[in-house]
Amino acid sequence: MAEFLVRLKQRKLVQWALAYVAFAFAVIQVVDVIAQRFAWPGQIEKLLILALAVGFLVALVLAWYHGERGAQKVSGTEIVILALLLAIGGGLLWQFERNAPSTSLNFHAAANPDAATSVVSADRRSIAVLPFENLSSDKDNAYFAAGMQDEILTRLSKIGTLRVISRTSTLPFASHPENLPEIARKLGVANILEGSVQRVGNKVRINVQLIQAKGDSDLWSDTYDRTLDDVFTVQGEVAGRIADHLGAALNGTAKREVAVVQTRNGAALDAYLRGVALSYRGFSDSDSIPALHALQQAVKADPGFAQAWAALAVLDTRMIYIGWDSSPERRAECLHALETAERLQPGALDTLYARAFYVAYVQVDLGDARKRLEDLHTRWPNDVHTLLALSGTVRRLGDWERADDLQQQALRLDPLNAGIYRDIAVSATNERRFDVALAAADRALALAPGDEETRQLQGDVYLAQGDLVRAAQALDHLPTRLSDQCHQYVVLARMQRRPGPAIAWLRGLLERADAHTPPVEVGFGYVDLGDLQQLNSDHAGAIASYQRARELMQPLVEREPDNDWAFGVLTYARIGLGDGASALAAMEQRQTTQPEAKGATNDDEVRELRARIFARLGRRPEAIAEVRYLLGVNYGGLMPPLTPAFLRLDPDFDRLRDDPEFQKLAAGDVATPRASFGVKR
Repeated sequence: MAEFLVRLKQRKLVQWALAYVAFAFAVIQVVDVIAQRFAWPGQIEKLLILALAVGFLVALVLAWYHGERGAQKVSGTEIVILALLLAIGGGLLWQFERNAPSTSLNFHAAANPDAATSVVSADRRSIAVLPFENLSSDKDNAYFAAGMQDEILTRLSKIGTLRVISRTSTLPFASHPENLPEIARKLGVANILEGSVQRVGNKVRINVQLIQAKGDSDLWSDTYDRTLDDVFTVQGEVAGRIADHLGAALNGTAKREVAVVQTRNGAALDAYLRGVALSYRGFSDSDSIPALHALQQAVKADPGFAQAWAALAVLDTRMIYIGWDSSPERRAECLHALETAERLQPGALDTLYARAFYVAYVQVDLGDARKRLEDLHTRWPNDVHTLLALSGTVRRLGDWERADDLQQQALRLDPLNAGIYRDIAVSATNERRFDVALAAADRALALAPGDEETRQLQGDVYLAQGDLVRAAQALDHLPTRLSDQCHQYVVLARMQRRPGPAIAWLRGLLERADAHTPPVEVGFGYVDLGDLQQLNSDHAGAIASYQRARELMQPLVEREPDNDWAFGVLTYARIGLGDGASALAAMEQRQTTQPEAKGATNDDEVRELRARIFARLGRRPEAIAEVRYLLGVNYGGLMPPLTPAFLRLDPDFDRLRDDPEFQKLAAGDVATPRASFGVKR
């Protein structure tokens, strides 16, 4: 043994080892900085460390053979020892890497919510920010605590080397839960941030505590006493301290994004946090309109508040896209808000997202939107909104597999978000993968029991399959107010050929519609009512309903020529009134003046509208040609894509029933679904 130690010294193994360790450390630091800038996946750094570890063993072997001149003679025993060290060391590292927890979600992992999230790896740089406790005596300040949590979370999400769980998945948990390790397991994180906010007038006290979930041990805590106009500074400080404790370097964009002080105007901040809290509750008129007003107040209080301008542009874009308000005034406000944010902070991630979202859903330049969103995802890999917008954009471009993969990435950041599972259910339905759609809906219901929107998605699947019994079971809770979901209940009633009860229900909703009800939904309701009355042989009532829909939609289409929903409702009203020729002429003119979305593969929702119009008019060759095409492509909108079941049961196609070619299409099987969700194809 003494002789062996002497030979170690002769061959300078210690010097070689120290030099190699210094070299490896420098390489890892450089790659860490580059990885953060370009948002490389963590797997790259893991593989680099693995390679450097194996390389360390190789370096020792080389040092042994090329050490002190004249002392290179190696005994057989030494060769065996070195070979065993290499084999054992390399084998252990390989096994460790191979058995490391997966960083992706397997959709079929389990039927319960906890099991599916437990497969997410809890790397040391992963964190979830739990809801902040509102300690203010005024409980109306709950939005302020929610806004503080969200702002700190958003700043953390802009640090590319962290993995930050989205706000939606943390909402179900208490502010200071007792079972932190269990919550961390459900969310797939190693660290938890807890906090509380107490506001008294213009003064704010913020307590934060960073906890390592394994062992439930405190990593760091602090208390900040500030005034309202200095709250943004606290958010930056907290995010920076967390990054330090988790070993996440702040460089370039991340450093600027984390430290930026958006406003020092207390009134602007208060209005902004209120608007953000309302917008996160869901996209409904009861929340979105007050959110819009709050954001307008924020930018009025501080015209230099770039983040508020960007948020206002995003909310305006959603209202335009959904058809609630695509008036010239709304479009002008949207563009003004976007351009103001770009003037104030052109390179900010929130500004870049607002522009990409606008390009995708207002300008509808999908090729440009895809480039912008992909670049933004590279720079902001923790942002679920970017992932989902990119998924929707590439799907509209026809890249369905890429869209599915992006939804999986979103689940990794937001594993308990029932909304993402609903999106998956919609996407799978549009691809006619009905087993996957139902499985996704089951997961959504496990996370949000009794959710009406999810039950309606189940109803969509059963309607597309022609299973009217199960569709009726899923759609057993009639909406109590007009919305786009009402159409599904009308479709079910028409396919059942039982229009009477639905007529009474829908007429009641229309009578209760008020000034806050989007006019497109009112017009759509009257068209649906007319279709039900026509099926019920109440032709005079149907004509009156169609006329009312036309009266509502004609001026709206003239005022908002880009409003596709309003145009579609007007077209159906014209068909119901027997004015098929003008309806088709208007469609042809619209196609020439408003071509398909830039970069989109097709606009198949419009083709289905055309197919149904041709079928209602009895123009068989044109209708059958459109139907044959639509049965072979993936698409979807308000309702699932055409299936043989719709052809067999939907009254729209009654005038084609005796056509032999149509009968073949109606008897055909739906195209074979693609491989199950979560399986690599």
